[in-house]
Amino acid sequence: MAVALKGGPVASALTEKTIALAGDLAARGVTPTLAVLRVGERPEDMSYERGAAKRCAAAGVIVRSAALPEDVTQEALMDALEALNRDESVHGILLLRPLPAHLDGEAARRALRPEKDVDGVTDGSLAGVFTGSGRGFAPCTAQAVVEILDHYGIGIQGRRAVVIGRSLVVGRPAAMLLMARGATVTICHSGTEALPEITRQADILVAAAGRMGMIGPEHLTPGQTVIDVGIHQDPETNTLRGDVRSDAAEPIAAALTPVPGGVGAVTSAILALHTAQAAKRQL
Repeated sequence: MAVALKGGPVASALTEKTIALAGDLAARGVTPTLAVLRVGERPEDMSYERGAAKRCAAAGVIVRSAALPEDVTQEALMDALEALNRDESVHGILLLRPLPAHLDGEAARRALRPEKDVDGVTDGSLAGVFTGSGRGFAPCTAQAVVEILDHYGIGIQGRRAVVIGRSLVVGRPAAMLLMARGATVTICHSGTEALPEITRQADILVAAAGRMGMIGPEHLTPGQTVIDVGIHQDPETNTLRGDVRSDAAEPIAAALTPVPGGVGAVTSAILALHTAQAAKRQL
């Protein structure tokens, strides 16, 4: 039976780091501050914002909500972003996406200042991940994959890792972070031929394809560590499920992140830590 790699202990350890850093900054008269820019009132956006605010508050990071109406114009959105870019009391900016269809999300993403981009969405931040320069911040969910492995003492150096998913939000940056730590990485996706043959060769399998229950027993082999990034609302059971069929994976894998309570629990803790680190860099 697979060991459950719960996110709660990882998030708590990261929060302790943030508390210590926030305390050092407070002694210098600085309070780390995150601005959450939200357009409209999508339930999932508001839920994520509440969760992030709770985690940040526990870590000594202030969260300021900047909410815009659903029908906001592109000009007004860009003005709001620029105001936050210029506000020296704001150290990190989280732009909740996707934006409504009438808005140019790419233009908004590119408008963020990389030094305030604490969720690693700008080209400058991603360039830092792909080049290993250390500039900017990695996407929080991608970094959560590595933080979980480190917390539970699962070695990365020399291991074979397979990442299913090629998005710039999780898949590709997670692959780069694992490669930077010495893993040999293969990136796959939903269209990869003979996918089970590839995934069974992995020591570390990261499922980030965004398809509920895509990974079953045919993709797994005993002894693997499986990181399930997916989170979906199952319409039949009204429960949360991941990309991995956990009931099938638990008897096979050596270790598995639960859904919920796995990767998602770590992401907001990393967001708080990034905000405190951004505040320190901006001094």
